[in-house]
Amino acid sequence: MKKYSFGSDNHSGVHPLIIKAIEKVNNGYCFGYGEDEYTENVLRKIEALLGGNCKALFVLNGTGANVVSLASFLHPFSSILAPEYAHILQDECGAVERFTSCRITPLPSEQGRVTPQEVKKHLEFGDQHKVQPAILSISEPTEFETLYTPAQIKALADLMHRNGGYLHIDGSRISNAVAALGKSLKEIVADSGADVLSLGGTKNGLLIGEIVVVFNLKKNKAIAENLVYIRKQATQLYSKNRFIAAQFEAYFKDNLYIKMAGAANRMAKYFEAQLKTMLATLSKGGANTKVKAKAEKIAFTQKVETNAVYLSLASLSDAQIKKLQDKYIFYVWNKETKEVRLMCSYNTTKEAVDSFVSDLKELLQK
Repeated sequence: MKKYSFGSDNHSGVHPLIIKAIEKVNNGYCFGYGEDEYTENVLRKIEALLGGNCKALFVLNGTGANVVSLASFLHPFSSILAPEYAHILQDECGAVERFTSCRITPLPSEQGRVTPQEVKKHLEFGDQHKVQPAILSISEPTEFETLYTPAQIKALADLMHRNGGYLHIDGSRISNAVAALGKSLKEIVADSGADVLSLGGTKNGLLIGEIVVVFNLKKNKAIAENLVYIRKQATQLYSKNRFIAAQFEAYFKDNLYIKMAGAANRMAKYFEAQLKTMLATLSKGGANTKVKAKAEKIAFTQKVETNAVYLSLASLSDAQIKKLQDKYIFYVWNKETKEVRLMCSYNTTKEAVDSFVSDLKELLQK
């Protein structure tokens, strides 16, 4: 194991309070497949947290959560609208398309966000030769860790609803959005009109498990009732559900999920500030001309709004980037521009950030 990782918040370990919660329920016997009283009670608490009028159930992982969420709202002739960089389009090996038999239509986006104007261009209905758009899937935060405001989400939901469609939110990092926006889960998701949410936790200190939540039961009652069957078909029904339930009970207790996500967000902001200070120092007047030119070619490529820093290392050679990767885990997001993603977790330390910034500075000075 490497000492430092900025590759993904999936790389971090499990929060000690989550481990304790798992250990607490690891005794005696309990009905399987979520048919136990404990699991049901935790799900009711989660539904209440989200404002009620919703149906929640546990699944195994993020891809499964998205598959179950989307499949529940689709016919075989439906299509899914999504930003061009959406996780369901770029990073799930075609799982959604294979399971649902539905096409994902990529939409142009700006820093990961789509607009109602762009979505509207693709809402064409009635031609029997074409798939029919049924649901818009967005991520909050986006794939670039930028944010939609609740008002922006509501505008997208309202547009889909006016056209007989639905809105899905991929919330694998929704806790980071809650921490960054200072809004509750209910305000961001339910009050904004979302129909279904994939609610994640493994990127924020959990061991295993996600949640699928269907909202507005008056309108979506039949869909919510069918969730259990789709979950089973999608191989997302875990036999020992109480171990997922225990994690989420601890996760939401005393706002632990916000505290962890907030720590990750703050560390990304610290990372941004330290990089800016270092680059400014190398670029100041009187500095070595060659070093100054190198520093000025390093650029932030996305706004730092949650727990990731996107940075172009254009002045480094491939060998120099590889040297950094020998010590730190991180991914090159765009090979042509040498854009890298530096992801912070709930347990990322200032020591790790300072070490990376120091090593980058040393490379720029060579």
